[in-house]
Amino acid sequence: MNRWLDELFELLRFPSISTDSRNKDDVQACAEWLAARMKSAGLESKIHPTPGHPVVIGRNKHEAGRLNVVVYGHYDVQPVDPLELWDTPPFDPVEKDGKIWARGATDNKGQFFAHLCGITETIEESGKLPVNLTMLLEGEEEIGSPSLRPFLEEHREDLACDVIVVSDTGMVAKGVPTLGYGLRGIACCEIAVSGPARDLHSGVYGGAVANPATAVAQLVASLHDGEGRVAVEGFYNDVVPLEDWEREMWGAVPGMTPDDVLGVTGSPSLSGEQGYSSAERLWARPTAEVNGIWGGYQGEGSKTVLPAEAFAKLSFRLVPNQDPAKVMEKVIAHLERHCPPGVKIAVDPGHDGQPYHTDPHSAFSKAAQAALKKTFGADPVLIREGGSIPIIQDFKEVLGADTLLLGLALPDCQIHSPNENFTIENFEGGIRLNRVLFEELAGC
Repeated sequence: MNRWLDELFELLRFPSISTDSRNKDDVQACAEWLAARMKSAGLESKIHPTPGHPVVIGRNKHEAGRLNVVVYGHYDVQPVDPLELWDTPPFDPVEKDGKIWARGATDNKGQFFAHLCGITETIEESGKLPVNLTMLLEGEEEIGSPSLRPFLEEHREDLACDVIVVSDTGMVAKGVPTLGYGLRGIACCEIAVSGPARDLHSGVYGGAVANPATAVAQLVASLHDGEGRVAVEGFYNDVVPLEDWEREMWGAVPGMTPDDVLGVTGSPSLSGEQGYSSAERLWARPTAEVNGIWGGYQGEGSKTVLPAEAFAKLSFRLVPNQDPAKVMEKVIAHLERHCPPGVKIAVDPGHDGQPYHTDPHSAFSKAAQAALKKTFGADPVLIREGGSIPIIQDFKEVLGADTLLLGLALPDCQIHSPNENFTIENFEGGIRLNRVLFEELAGC
Protein backbone atom coordinates (compact mmCIF):
# COMPACT_ATOMS: atom_id res chain seq x y z
CA MET A 1 0.00 0.00 0.00
CA ASN A 2 2.88 2.41 0.56
CA ARG A 3 3.64 2.29 -3.15
CA TRP A 4 0.04 3.01 -4.14
CA LEU A 5 -0.38 5.74 -1.53
CA ASP A 6 2.79 7.50 -2.69
CA GLU A 7 1.51 7.48 -6.25
CA LEU A 8 -1.97 8.63 -5.24
CA PHE A 9 -0.42 11.53 -3.37
CA GLU A 10 1.46 12.50 -6.54
CA LEU A 11 -1.81 12.49 -8.46
CA LEU A 12 -3.59 14.55 -5.81
CA ARG A 13 -0.95 17.28 -5.94
CA PHE A 14 -2.13 18.36 -9.40
CA PRO A 15 -4.59 21.28 -8.99
CA SER A 16 -6.61 20.03 -11.96
CA ILE A 17 -9.57 22.41 -11.58
CA SER A 18 -11.40 22.20 -14.89
CA THR A 19 -13.66 25.20 -14.46
CA ASP A 20 -10.83 27.72 -13.95
CA SER A 21 -8.84 28.71 -17.04
CA ARG A 22 -5.87 29.54 -14.81
CA ASN A 23 -5.49 25.82 -14.14
CA LYS A 24 -5.47 24.70 -17.77
CA ASP A 25 -1.78 23.76 -17.68
CA ASP A 26 -2.32 21.84 -14.43
CA VAL A 27 -5.12 19.82 -16.00
CA GLN A 28 -2.88 19.03 -18.98
CA ALA A 29 0.01 18.03 -16.71
CA CYS A 30 -2.29 15.71 -14.77
CA ALA A 31 -3.39 14.04 -18.01
CA GLU A 32 0.23 13.50 -19.02
CA TRP A 33 1.05 11.99 -15.62
CA LEU A 34 -1.86 9.56 -15.96
CA ALA A 35 -0.86 8.53 -19.47
CA ALA A 36 2.65 7.76 -18.23
CA ARG A 37 1.23 5.87 -15.25
CA MET A 38 -0.98 3.73 -17.50
CA LYS A 39 2.02 2.92 -19.68
CA SER A 40 4.06 1.86 -16.66
CA ALA A 41 1.22 -0.50 -15.71
CA GLY A 42 1.54 -2.31 -19.03
CA LEU A 43 -1.24 -0.55 -20.94
CA GLU A 44 -1.02 1.27 -24.24
CA SER A 45 -1.87 4.88 -23.45
CA LYS A 46 -2.77 7.93 -25.49
CA ILE A 47 -3.80 11.50 -24.75
CA HIS A 48 -6.62 12.76 -26.99
CA PRO A 49 -7.01 16.55 -27.25
CA THR A 50 -10.56 17.90 -27.19
CA PRO A 51 -11.98 21.43 -27.51
CA GLY A 52 -11.62 21.52 -23.72
CA HIS A 53 -9.46 19.30 -21.56
CA PRO A 54 -7.85 16.03 -22.74
CA VAL A 55 -9.25 12.50 -22.63
CA VAL A 56 -6.70 9.86 -21.59
CA ILE A 57 -7.15 6.31 -22.88
CA GLY A 58 -5.38 3.16 -21.69
CA ARG A 59 -5.85 -0.28 -23.27
CA ASN A 60 -4.49 -3.77 -22.86
CA LYS A 61 -4.08 -6.09 -25.81
CA HIS A 62 -7.60 -7.06 -26.84
CA GLU A 63 -8.26 -10.70 -27.64
CA ALA A 64 -11.19 -12.16 -29.54
CA GLY A 65 -13.86 -13.90 -27.49
CA ARG A 66 -13.28 -11.94 -24.29
CA LEU A 67 -15.55 -9.49 -22.52
CA ASN A 68 -14.94 -5.83 -23.38
CA VAL A 69 -14.95 -3.58 -20.30
CA VAL A 70 -14.60 0.20 -20.10
CA VAL A 71 -13.48 1.69 -16.77
CA TYR A 72 -14.34 5.38 -16.56
CA GLY A 73 -13.11 8.10 -14.22
CA HIS A 74 -12.40 11.83 -14.18
CA TYR A 75 -9.22 13.54 -13.11
CA ASP A 76 -10.58 17.08 -12.90
CA VAL A 77 -11.65 18.42 -9.52
CA GLN A 78 -13.87 21.09 -8.00
CA PRO A 79 -12.56 24.51 -6.95
CA VAL A 80 -11.34 24.68 -3.35
CA ASP A 81 -13.21 27.78 -2.13
CA PRO A 82 -13.58 28.74 0.66
CA LEU A 83 -9.89 28.09 1.18
CA GLU A 84 -9.86 29.34 4.78
CA LEU A 85 -12.08 26.42 5.86
CA TRP A 86 -9.50 23.78 4.91
CA ASP A 87 -7.55 22.31 7.83
CA THR A 88 -4.64 21.50 5.49
CA PRO A 89 -3.74 22.80 2.01
CA PRO A 90 -6.12 21.15 -0.50
CA PHE A 91 -3.39 20.11 -2.94
CA ASP A 92 -0.88 19.03 -0.32
CA PRO A 93 -2.38 15.63 0.64
CA VAL A 94 -1.94 14.32 4.14
CA GLU A 95 -2.73 11.01 5.84
CA LYS A 96 -4.56 11.43 9.13
CA ASP A 97 -7.08 9.37 11.13
CA GLY A 98 -7.04 6.59 8.53
CA LYS A 99 -8.00 8.99 5.75
CA ILE A 100 -6.37 10.85 2.87
CA TRP A 101 -7.23 14.57 3.01
CA ALA A 102 -7.04 16.51 -0.27
CA ARG A 103 -9.19 17.94 -3.04
CA GLY A 104 -10.03 15.06 -5.39
CA ALA A 105 -9.20 12.38 -2.82
CA THR A 106 -12.66 10.84 -3.27
CA ASP A 107 -14.02 12.76 -6.24
CA ASN A 108 -12.68 11.14 -8.26
CA LYS A 109 -8.95 10.53 -8.21
CA GLY A 110 -8.82 8.10 -5.30
CA GLN A 111 -11.66 5.99 -6.64
CA PHE A 112 -10.48 5.54 -10.22
CA PHE A 113 -6.84 5.24 -9.15
CA ALA A 114 -7.81 2.26 -6.98
CA HIS A 115 -8.91 0.55 -10.20
CA LEU A 116 -5.64 1.41 -11.91
CA CYS A 117 -3.68 -0.01 -8.97
CA GLY A 118 -5.75 -3.21 -9.11
CA ILE A 119 -5.12 -3.46 -12.85
CA THR A 120 -1.40 -2.98 -12.26
CA GLU A 121 -1.27 -5.70 -9.60
CA THR A 122 -3.09 -8.19 -11.85
CA ILE A 123 -0.81 -7.53 -14.81
CA GLU A 124 2.33 -7.75 -12.65
CA GLU A 125 1.25 -11.05 -11.12
CA SER A 126 -0.52 -12.76 -14.04
CA GLY A 127 0.93 -11.07 -17.08
CA LYS A 128 -2.48 -10.04 -18.39
CA LEU A 129 -6.06 -9.17 -17.49
CA PRO A 130 -9.01 -11.59 -17.83
CA VAL A 131 -10.95 -9.03 -19.92
CA ASN A 132 -10.35 -6.62 -22.76
CA LEU A 133 -9.90 -3.32 -20.92
CA THR A 134 -10.28 0.26 -22.04
CA MET A 135 -9.67 2.82 -19.30
CA LEU A 136 -11.13 6.23 -20.13
CA LEU A 137 -10.25 9.24 -17.97
CA GLU A 138 -11.63 12.68 -18.76
CA GLY A 139 -10.88 16.17 -17.46
CA GLU A 140 -14.27 17.89 -17.73
CA GLU A 141 -16.75 15.96 -15.55
CA GLU A 142 -17.01 18.76 -13.02
CA ILE A 143 -18.18 21.14 -15.76
CA GLY A 144 -20.68 18.74 -17.34
CA SER A 145 -18.42 16.72 -19.69
CA PRO A 146 -19.06 18.96 -22.73
CA SER A 147 -16.36 17.32 -24.88
CA LEU A 148 -16.96 13.70 -23.97
CA ARG A 149 -20.11 12.81 -25.89
CA PRO A 150 -18.61 14.06 -29.19
CA PHE A 151 -15.50 12.05 -28.31
CA LEU A 152 -17.60 8.93 -27.73
CA GLU A 153 -19.37 9.39 -31.04
CA GLU A 154 -16.10 9.93 -32.90
CA HIS A 155 -14.44 6.87 -31.30
CA ARG A 156 -17.54 4.66 -31.06
CA GLU A 157 -15.88 1.62 -32.69
CA ASP A 158 -12.70 1.81 -30.61
CA LEU A 159 -14.74 2.14 -27.42
CA ALA A 160 -17.23 -0.64 -28.19
CA CYS A 161 -17.86 -2.60 -25.00
CA ASP A 162 -20.18 -4.95 -23.17
CA VAL A 163 -20.27 -3.13 -19.84
CA ILE A 164 -18.88 0.00 -18.17
CA VAL A 165 -17.46 0.26 -14.65
CA VAL A 166 -17.56 3.53 -12.73
CA SER A 167 -16.51 4.24 -9.15
CA ASP A 168 -17.64 7.83 -8.74
CA THR A 169 -20.49 7.23 -6.33
CA GLY A 170 -20.78 6.19 -2.70
CA MET A 171 -21.37 3.57 -0.05
CA VAL A 172 -24.40 4.15 2.15
CA ALA A 173 -22.31 3.49 5.27
CA LYS A 174 -18.88 2.25 6.31
CA GLY A 175 -18.42 -1.43 5.50
CA VAL A 176 -21.65 -1.65 3.49
CA PRO A 177 -20.88 -2.51 -0.16
CA THR A 178 -23.19 -0.60 -2.46
CA LEU A 179 -24.25 -1.09 -6.08
CA GLY A 180 -25.90 1.89 -7.73
CA TYR A 181 -28.34 1.24 -10.54
CA GLY A 182 -29.56 4.78 -11.12
CA LEU A 183 -28.55 8.42 -11.07
CA ARG A 184 -30.60 11.55 -10.96
CA GLY A 185 -30.34 13.87 -13.94
CA ILE A 186 -29.77 17.59 -13.67
CA ALA A 187 -30.83 20.89 -15.20
CA CYS A 188 -29.24 24.18 -14.13
CA CYS A 189 -29.88 27.85 -14.72
CA GLU A 190 -28.99 31.31 -13.48
CA ILE A 191 -31.57 34.04 -13.07
CA ALA A 192 -30.81 37.76 -13.21
CA VAL A 193 -33.40 40.24 -11.99
CA SER A 194 -32.92 43.89 -12.89
CA GLY A 195 -34.76 47.00 -11.78
CA PRO A 196 -33.49 50.58 -11.68
CA ALA A 197 -30.66 51.74 -13.91
CA ARG A 198 -28.30 51.95 -10.93
CA ASP A 199 -28.19 51.31 -7.18
CA LEU A 200 -30.51 53.72 -5.41
CA HIS A 201 -30.68 55.25 -1.92
CA SER A 202 -33.07 52.94 -0.06
CA GLY A 203 -34.48 55.80 2.01
CA VAL A 204 -35.10 58.14 -0.90
CA TYR A 205 -36.55 55.51 -3.27
CA GLY A 206 -37.40 52.47 -1.13
CA GLY A 207 -41.12 51.74 -1.18
CA ALA A 208 -41.62 53.51 -4.51
CA VAL A 209 -39.34 51.38 -6.72
CA ALA A 210 -39.28 47.57 -6.85
CA ASN A 211 -36.25 45.96 -5.20
CA PRO A 212 -34.59 43.25 -7.35
CA ALA A 213 -33.19 41.48 -4.26
CA THR A 214 -36.68 41.18 -2.84
CA ALA A 215 -37.92 39.95 -6.21
CA VAL A 216 -35.28 37.21 -6.29
CA ALA A 217 -36.32 36.10 -2.81
CA GLN A 218 -39.95 35.95 -3.94
CA LEU A 219 -39.03 33.93 -7.02
CA VAL A 220 -37.00 31.47 -4.96
CA ALA A 221 -39.86 31.11 -2.49
CA SER A 222 -42.26 30.36 -5.35
CA LEU A 223 -40.39 27.15 -6.27
CA HIS A 224 -41.95 25.05 -3.48
CA ASP A 225 -45.35 24.69 -1.88
CA GLY A 226 -45.95 24.32 1.84
CA GLU A 227 -45.45 20.53 1.73
CA GLY A 228 -42.02 20.62 0.14
CA ARG A 229 -43.18 19.76 -3.37
CA VAL A 230 -41.78 21.62 -6.37
CA ALA A 231 -44.46 24.11 -7.41
CA VAL A 232 -43.42 24.39 -11.07
CA GLU A 233 -46.47 23.50 -13.15
CA GLY A 234 -46.09 20.06 -14.80
CA PHE A 235 -42.82 19.33 -12.99
CA TYR A 236 -43.93 15.84 -11.89
CA ASN A 237 -45.76 14.85 -15.08
CA ASP A 238 -43.21 12.25 -16.22
CA VAL A 239 -41.92 11.01 -12.86
CA VAL A 240 -41.95 7.20 -12.55
CA PRO A 241 -43.24 5.99 -9.15
CA LEU A 242 -41.03 3.87 -6.92
CA GLU A 243 -41.35 0.10 -7.10
CA ASP A 244 -42.61 -1.65 -3.97
CA TRP A 245 -39.40 -3.70 -3.66
CA GLU A 246 -37.33 -0.51 -3.76
CA ARG A 247 -39.26 1.10 -0.91
CA GLU A 248 -38.98 -2.10 1.12
CA MET A 249 -35.22 -2.48 0.53
CA TRP A 250 -34.41 1.18 1.10
CA GLY A 251 -36.35 1.16 4.35
CA ALA A 252 -33.70 -1.17 5.78
CA VAL A 253 -30.58 0.37 4.19
CA PRO A 254 -27.95 1.21 6.84
CA GLY A 255 -26.92 4.81 7.27
CA MET A 256 -30.20 6.34 6.13
CA THR A 257 -32.16 6.77 9.36
CA PRO A 258 -33.12 10.35 10.29
CA ASP A 259 -30.38 10.38 12.93
CA ASP A 260 -27.82 9.15 10.39
CA VAL A 261 -28.70 11.86 7.88
CA LEU A 262 -28.70 14.58 10.53
CA GLY A 263 -25.39 13.32 11.89
CA VAL A 264 -23.66 13.46 8.53
CA THR A 265 -25.11 16.80 7.41
CA GLY A 266 -25.09 18.65 10.72
CA SER A 267 -28.58 19.97 9.94
CA PRO A 268 -30.93 20.73 12.84
CA SER A 269 -33.85 18.82 11.28
CA LEU A 270 -34.91 16.99 8.14
CA SER A 271 -36.85 18.69 5.38
CA GLY A 272 -38.26 17.84 1.98
CA GLU A 273 -41.21 16.45 0.11
CA GLN A 274 -43.72 15.01 2.53
CA GLY A 275 -44.69 11.33 2.29
CA TYR A 276 -41.19 10.06 1.48
CA SER A 277 -38.24 8.86 3.54
CA SER A 278 -34.83 10.48 3.28
CA ALA A 279 -33.60 7.63 1.07
CA GLU A 280 -36.58 8.00 -1.25
CA ARG A 281 -36.18 11.77 -1.42
CA LEU A 282 -32.48 11.49 -2.21
CA TRP A 283 -32.52 8.62 -4.68
CA ALA A 284 -35.85 8.66 -6.50
CA ARG A 285 -37.57 12.04 -6.19
CA PRO A 286 -36.82 15.19 -8.19
CA THR A 287 -35.80 18.43 -6.49
CA ALA A 288 -35.38 22.17 -6.96
CA GLU A 289 -32.45 23.75 -5.14
CA VAL A 290 -30.92 27.21 -4.78
CA ASN A 291 -27.15 26.93 -5.18
CA GLY A 292 -26.39 30.62 -4.80
CA ILE A 293 -28.22 33.91 -4.26
CA TRP A 294 -26.75 37.40 -4.18
CA GLY A 295 -27.32 41.08 -4.83
CA GLY A 296 -26.71 44.44 -3.24
CA TYR A 297 -24.07 45.41 -0.71
CA GLN A 298 -22.03 42.54 0.76
CA GLY A 299 -19.38 44.41 2.74
CA GLU A 300 -18.98 45.13 6.42
CA GLY A 301 -21.60 47.23 8.14
CA SER A 302 -24.54 48.88 6.44
CA LYS A 303 -24.90 50.49 3.06
CA THR A 304 -28.52 51.45 2.58
CA VAL A 305 -28.96 50.85 -1.11
CA LEU A 306 -31.70 49.46 -3.27
CA PRO A 307 -29.65 47.23 -5.64
CA ALA A 308 -30.04 47.55 -9.37
CA GLU A 309 -29.64 43.80 -9.88
CA ALA A 310 -29.91 40.53 -7.98
CA PHE A 311 -29.13 36.95 -8.98
CA ALA A 312 -29.68 33.30 -8.12
CA LYS A 313 -28.27 30.00 -9.35
CA LEU A 314 -30.74 27.09 -9.45
CA SER A 315 -30.38 23.37 -10.08
CA PHE A 316 -33.04 20.69 -10.54
CA ARG A 317 -32.27 17.02 -9.88
CA LEU A 318 -34.34 14.78 -12.13
CA VAL A 319 -35.45 11.15 -12.09
CA PRO A 320 -36.14 8.59 -14.84
CA ASN A 321 -38.41 9.81 -17.66
CA GLN A 322 -37.85 13.49 -16.88
CA ASP A 323 -36.19 15.34 -19.76
CA PRO A 324 -33.88 18.20 -18.72
CA ALA A 325 -34.80 20.40 -21.70
CA LYS A 326 -38.53 20.03 -21.08
CA VAL A 327 -38.10 20.64 -17.36
CA MET A 328 -36.13 23.82 -18.04
CA GLU A 329 -38.89 25.08 -20.35
CA LYS A 330 -41.35 24.62 -17.48
CA VAL A 331 -38.99 26.32 -15.01
CA ILE A 332 -38.49 29.35 -17.26
CA ALA A 333 -42.24 29.66 -17.79
CA HIS A 334 -42.78 29.46 -14.02
CA LEU A 335 -40.18 32.12 -13.25
CA GLU A 336 -41.52 34.50 -15.90
CA ARG A 337 -45.09 33.98 -14.67
CA HIS A 338 -44.11 34.65 -11.04
CA CYS A 339 -41.78 37.59 -11.70
CA PRO A 340 -43.00 40.50 -9.54
CA PRO A 341 -44.02 43.78 -11.21
CA GLY A 342 -41.43 46.53 -11.49
CA VAL A 343 -38.48 44.29 -12.40
CA LYS A 344 -37.31 42.32 -15.42
CA ILE A 345 -36.01 38.74 -15.39
CA ALA A 346 -33.50 36.97 -17.63
CA VAL A 347 -32.94 33.21 -17.33
CA ASP A 348 -29.71 31.70 -18.62
CA PRO A 349 -29.89 27.86 -18.84
CA GLY A 350 -26.72 26.06 -17.77
CA HIS A 351 -25.45 22.51 -18.14
CA ASP A 352 -27.79 19.56 -17.92
CA GLY A 353 -27.74 15.77 -17.99
CA GLN A 354 -30.19 12.92 -18.40
CA PRO A 355 -31.16 10.66 -15.48
CA TYR A 356 -29.90 7.09 -15.68
CA HIS A 357 -31.50 3.79 -14.71
CA THR A 358 -30.62 0.14 -15.35
CA ASP A 359 -31.70 -3.32 -14.21
CA PRO A 360 -29.99 -4.26 -10.93
CA HIS A 361 -30.85 -7.91 -11.55
CA SER A 362 -29.00 -8.33 -14.86
CA ALA A 363 -26.11 -10.80 -15.28
CA PHE A 364 -23.51 -8.01 -15.10
CA SER A 365 -25.17 -6.51 -12.03
CA LYS A 366 -25.19 -9.89 -10.30
CA ALA A 367 -21.50 -10.35 -11.12
CA ALA A 368 -20.80 -6.94 -9.59
CA GLN A 369 -22.77 -7.88 -6.48
CA ALA A 370 -20.76 -11.08 -6.16
CA ALA A 371 -17.52 -9.12 -6.45
CA LEU A 372 -18.66 -6.63 -3.83
CA LYS A 373 -19.58 -9.42 -1.41
CA LYS A 374 -16.23 -11.19 -1.89
CA THR A 375 -14.34 -7.92 -1.42
CA PHE A 376 -16.13 -6.50 1.60
CA GLY A 377 -17.54 -9.66 3.19
CA ALA A 378 -21.16 -8.51 3.26
CA ASP A 379 -24.22 -8.56 1.01
CA PRO A 380 -24.38 -5.37 -1.05
CA VAL A 381 -27.32 -3.01 -0.96
CA LEU A 382 -28.91 -1.77 -4.19
CA ILE A 383 -29.63 1.92 -4.49
CA ARG A 384 -30.09 4.76 -6.90
CA GLU A 385 -27.70 7.65 -6.42
CA GLY A 386 -28.89 11.14 -5.60
CA GLY A 387 -26.11 12.81 -7.55
CA SER A 388 -25.68 13.20 -11.29
CA ILE A 389 -23.08 11.91 -13.72
CA PRO A 390 -24.51 13.06 -17.06
CA ILE A 391 -22.06 11.06 -19.13
CA ILE A 392 -23.47 7.74 -17.84
CA GLN A 393 -26.63 8.11 -19.92
CA ASP A 394 -24.48 9.21 -22.87
CA PHE A 395 -22.52 5.97 -22.53
CA LYS A 396 -25.76 4.05 -22.81
CA GLU A 397 -27.02 6.01 -25.80
CA VAL A 398 -23.75 6.10 -27.76
CA LEU A 399 -22.06 2.82 -26.80
CA GLY A 400 -25.22 0.82 -26.01
CA ALA A 401 -23.79 -0.46 -22.73
CA ASP A 402 -24.99 -0.24 -19.15
CA THR A 403 -22.86 1.01 -16.28
CA LEU A 404 -22.06 -0.63 -12.95
CA LEU A 405 -21.85 2.08 -10.27
CA LEU A 406 -19.46 0.73 -7.64
CA GLY A 407 -19.06 3.60 -5.22
CA LEU A 408 -16.29 3.77 -2.62
CA ALA A 409 -17.12 7.19 -1.12
CA LEU A 410 -18.47 7.42 2.41
CA PRO A 411 -21.20 9.89 3.43
CA ASP A 412 -18.77 12.05 5.40
CA CYS A 413 -16.10 12.33 2.66
CA GLN A 414 -17.06 15.97 2.06
CA ILE A 415 -16.81 16.00 -1.72
CA HIS A 416 -17.16 19.48 -3.26
CA SER A 417 -16.50 20.92 0.21
CA PRO A 418 -13.44 21.88 2.25
CA ASN A 419 -11.57 18.97 3.85
CA GLU A 420 -12.49 16.37 1.24
CA ASN A 421 -11.22 12.96 2.33
CA PHE A 422 -11.02 9.29 1.31
CA THR A 423 -10.53 6.41 3.73
CA ILE A 424 -7.43 4.32 3.17
CA GLU A 425 -9.57 1.28 3.97
CA ASN A 426 -11.82 1.99 0.98
CA PHE A 427 -8.88 2.84 -1.27
CA GLU A 428 -7.39 -0.57 -0.49
CA GLY A 429 -10.83 -2.16 -0.85
CA GLY A 430 -11.20 -0.61 -4.29
CA ILE A 431 -7.93 -2.20 -5.40
CA ARG A 432 -9.14 -5.64 -4.28
CA LEU A 433 -12.56 -5.02 -5.82
CA ASN A 434 -11.07 -4.35 -9.22
CA ARG A 435 -9.20 -7.66 -9.21
CA VAL A 436 -12.26 -9.68 -8.16
CA LEU A 437 -14.65 -7.76 -10.41
CA PHE A 438 -12.84 -8.54 -13.66
CA GLU A 439 -12.81 -12.23 -12.81
CA GLU A 440 -16.54 -12.20 -12.04
CA LEU A 441 -17.40 -10.26 -15.18
CA ALA A 442 -15.28 -12.57 -17.34
CA GLY A 443 -17.52 -15.43 -16.27
CA CYS A 444 -20.72 -13.80 -17.54
